[in-house]
Amino acid sequence: MSRIVVAMSGGVDSSVAAGLLKEQGHEVIGISLQLHDFAKKESNKFGTCCSIEDLNDARAVARKLDIPFYLSNMEAEFKKGVIDNFIEEYTKGRTPNPCVRCNEKVKFHTLMDWAMDLGADYLATGHYAQIANGGAEYSLKKGADFEKDQSYFLFTIKAKDLARTIFPVGGLNKPEVRAIAERLGLATAMKPDSQDVCFVQSKSYSDFVESEAPRDMIKPGLVVDMNGKELGQHQGMHKFTVGQRKGLGVNSLEALFVVKLDPETNNVVVGPETALFHHEAVAEDFNWLTDADSIKGKNVLGKIRYRSKETPVQLHPMDNGQWRVRFDVAQRAITPGQALVLYEDDRVIGGGWIHSSGSPA
Repeated sequence: MSRIVVAMSGGVDSSVAAGLLKEQGHEVIGISLQLHDFAKKESNKFGTCCSIEDLNDARAVARKLDIPFYLSNMEAEFKKGVIDNFIEEYTKGRTPNPCVRCNEKVKFHTLMDWAMDLGADYLATGHYAQIANGGAEYSLKKGADFEKDQSYFLFTIKAKDLARTIFPVGGLNKPEVRAIAERLGLATAMKPDSQDVCFVQSKSYSDFVESEAPRDMIKPGLVVDMNGKELGQHQGMHKFTVGQRKGLGVNSLEALFVVKLDPETNNVVVGPETALFHHEAVAEDFNWLTDADSIKGKNVLGKIRYRSKETPVQLHPMDNGQWRVRFDVAQRAITPGQALVLYEDDRVIGGGWIHSSGSPA
């Protein structure tokens, strides 16, 4: 049997992941990550994840399963890799995805190293995704429960780490996971799923950015139409995201949407909803889970946000290391800062970060 470190968030999914591995006879070690300085928080119960309540739940599950449990303080790594990036991206007119960054910078980087230092054979989490061993290479695949599938958030895993990663609940659906938790007598069996971004708490995203960002990062500017005509003023691009309709601060007889955030001019560009649809995007900083050359001629699907529908795409490498992505079906509100994840059937082949969109469809 193997020694397996399980990242325990205090939720039902990671609790069951640990429980299943223990039942299978593995040597299981639980670890939770302290990502916040709780003394500075307005509440110890965020209604999201990573609260003191969650850490206590994880510890209680480990005690019930009779497995060793450790708490690792990763406040510094989380602030640098996730919170600071969140603030910087918003002030630059981009819309970040902190959950993907957390997986990239904390859970599947620092934590993987930590697990290997403990002499573990694998790192396990409660994500709804699956690892397949095709012989020549390991693959990241969607979870069996497509409604809960979290493969989109995991594209930044390094290919070399797939062989050392386990997703014990990836082949189950949520009701099955809760039933197992009840059978094992785990306190998290009926615990609600976490929602929203853990470190924002009760604030809006824009209020959080304003409270944390240096003053010189927040700059007022103009709200203009697609021809550059001034329609109003704004107090910072962090208050906007592509596709936004409400809170634009302008009067208009027609419905207007944010179609572009221009960090060079600090302008918020608004226009009709039709201007939100694009067939092309430029993406960068790709992480490939297979040889990029091997996907030529294959049917590749892309999705630009977690809940968006995948659509066939064509990929064209650019001289500067970026990729031009052409969607067969025009996509609404292609948003710089969000993740573009690529699939072949149910297999994740890679992904990158959206830099810009092309001309309106």
